[in-house]
Amino acid sequence: MAVLKTFLYLFVYPGFLFLLVYSTFCEWVDRKLYARFQNRIGPLHTGRAGLLQPIADFIKLLAKEDIVPDAADKGMFRALPIFGLAIVMTAMMYLPLWHYSPARFSFNSFPGDLIVVLYLLSLPTLVLFLAGWHSTNFFSMIGAARVLTMLFGYEVPLFLAVLSPAILAGSWRLAEIAQFYQHYPLLLLPNVIGFVVSLICLQAKLERTPFDIPHAETEIVGGIFTEYSGKKLALFRLMADIELVVGSGLIAAVFLGGFPGGIVWGFVCFIIKTLIVIFLLSLMRAVTGRIRVDQVVSFAWKYLAPLAVLQLLIVILLKGLFL
Repeated sequence: MAVLKTFLYLFVYPGFLFLLVYSTFCEWVDRKLYARFQNRIGPLHTGRAGLLQPIADFIKLLAKEDIVPDAADKGMFRALPIFGLAIVMTAMMYLPLWHYSPARFSFNSFPGDLIVVLYLLSLPTLVLFLAGWHSTNFFSMIGAARVLTMLFGYEVPLFLAVLSPAILAGSWRLAEIAQFYQHYPLLLLPNVIGFVVSLICLQAKLERTPFDIPHAETEIVGGIFTEYSGKKLALFRLMADIELVVGSGLIAAVFLGGFPGGIVWGFVCFIIKTLIVIFLLSLMRAVTGRIRVDQVVSFAWKYLAPLAVLQLLIVILLKGLFL
């Protein structure tokens, strides 16, 4: 029975099958919201209200010709999409979707898993850098350099913002953090600054407008993905969709009180809270325009980092004086 539960956890829910379906659904939600915010219709014809359009796009890419440039490092070029997909799927396994009592923590929950999730979410950026660099295309290498430059801007504020609620909860374990804020929901309010900072940093990590500099089609064709096509490009798109789900799930677990209850109610809460985060990300994407890479780094260190430090000081003082 234990083996069967592990199998279902890894491959059904919240494993690969769930991620495949839900990540494409979230892409559809994001595209529809983005379109409606701009007074457009968005996906419409494939499936009801265009619901199957992301899946159709994925299948279409799988059927396209898969080209590997002669000058590219062929081993890295082929392996990186698989590595990136495996990394974000592994990060999803640590999110506490249910089992919040200490006697029933899921088998892969452990003290410090918050740090592991943050570490795993940092690796796709490195994968994208290597993908662009090993393509040896001029535009891809420019996109790769931009990816790495942005990393030095948003990564520190993101870590500080996400770790602040953990300090207040007195634990580095995601399940215990979520459990703490379910017992003391009013303590979510002092973390509002960190919530805003983490949203902006997640938008930058996902390289979405206004932080889509590495893919700026009007400047560098397609950036990192200029040389990618077919199955490899499909895997990178799926990686981005799953990273959106995992990033939204992490913010929901830390800043929105987690996903309380058993497997059914935990599933419902996960869907609702991740969609709230995606709504905010889509709104940010719709009301902003692309900025330069130097402006990203400057904005991160002038505003996001000080705000994240302020959030950290607030929770330290609150914990020291009242808890």
